[in-house]
Amino acid sequence: MAKPVIAFVGRPNVGKSTLFNRLAGGRIAIVEDVPGVTRDRLYFDTEWLGRTFTLIDTGGIDMVEEEKTILGQVRTQAAIAMTEADAIVFVVDGQVGLTAEDEALAAMLRRTKKPVIVAVNKTDRFVNNYSNVEFYKLGFGEPIAVSALHGMNTGDLMDAIAQNLPKEAEEGFEPDVIKIAVIGRPNVGKSSLVNAILGQDRSIVSDIPGTTRDAIDTPFKANEQNFIIIDTAGMRKRKTVEDGTERFSVIRALRAVDRSDVVLMVIDGSTGLTDQDKKIAGYAHEAGRGMIIVVNKWDLVPKDSNTMHRFEAELRSQLGFLAYAPILFLSALTRQRVSKIPELVAFVAEQQNHRVTTSVLNDVVSQAVQMNPAPTDKGKRLKIFYCSQVSVKPPNFVFFVNDPELMHFSYLRYLENQIRKNFGFEGTPIHMTIRRKDDPND
Repeated sequence: MAKPVIAFVGRPNVGKSTLFNRLAGGRIAIVEDVPGVTRDRLYFDTEWLGRTFTLIDTGGIDMVEEEKTILGQVRTQAAIAMTEADAIVFVVDGQVGLTAEDEALAAMLRRTKKPVIVAVNKTDRFVNNYSNVEFYKLGFGEPIAVSALHGMNTGDLMDAIAQNLPKEAEEGFEPDVIKIAVIGRPNVGKSSLVNAILGQDRSIVSDIPGTTRDAIDTPFKANEQNFIIIDTAGMRKRKTVEDGTERFSVIRALRAVDRSDVVLMVIDGSTGLTDQDKKIAGYAHEAGRGMIIVVNKWDLVPKDSNTMHRFEAELRSQLGFLAYAPILFLSALTRQRVSKIPELVAFVAEQQNHRVTTSVLNDVVSQAVQMNPAPTDKGKRLKIFYCSQVSVKPPNFVFFVNDPELMHFSYLRYLENQIRKNFGFEGTPIHMTIRRKDDPND
């Protein structure tokens, strides 16, 4: 089920990004030291009062020329909140007070009919809430005085967010159904690809309105396997969102990725890889979903005998964190290679659910350590006592060691590569957890 989305909006310089980072606990930087994983983050998954939800920062959006005015930025952020969020945190500046821009944004947010929580930021020096009185005029109930800088009242703000989340609902899909999310930045051909997949002489059962806003979940069957394809491309969007802030296409991918088993990450072959592609792919990777990189519009690319190899090498270089993902070059327009998608999706889904017995796994890990001894630090060597696979979707392996601090990321990557070499897991990320275990020989 897709996690609820909470958007932070407000005029510039009210501290949206600082508050976002404070609520994220400073953990929004990607910890993997792998080439190609973007550090620029505008979303964060968190949990509060037993509910999991996604925080979205609208603070650093890039504006097109005509949207560079303060009011233009306010309108753009409001449009994003209107189309994407389940609830909205409206951040205002407690030191500056209520402004005309705040009131203009409030008028737009009221029309969303969505829960709006007013966070009065920069109230560090105020013990009482006297500075909040004027913000009652916005009409969203009691404002919450916070200090993003010092963390004041952020727990109260999280309480209010949790209380305004939509009720959880079950999606009711059959267990054997593989859910496919089609994601990517605007204009890479996502809708065309969905139409091409569904038009390949398959039996479309019905059109089911998706639980995500304006998305369509379409069941189909291929090779005796049932699928649900989640089309994020057909959602109705305001022009300001589409034209002014392409980077927010990552938000549209969040819900679809959360509800999927396997993701088709669509890239425009005629224009090549962009930073936005990396952001979108990074979320699916971190969410642990199966991944297939789809290079669309391949019919438009001038070719020689090595074009495909060069393009693939560039993708592997730029998307180092997706080294496990198969790459499929196709054309949704001509339907070249589109017929390969269902079979490849089914294969990746199978890989995500693959389990390795503990005895065989430990044999492989033991051989890997013999070939490449574990690292040492200040004379102390890492000892791996045993390893076990604890879950699937994605496969998660727990290593019990004498000292987790001795497990260097490069050695952990080596162990992952050895596991992949012996057991496959093509198309799926692998999670590796390190835990301390007392040495029985000490």
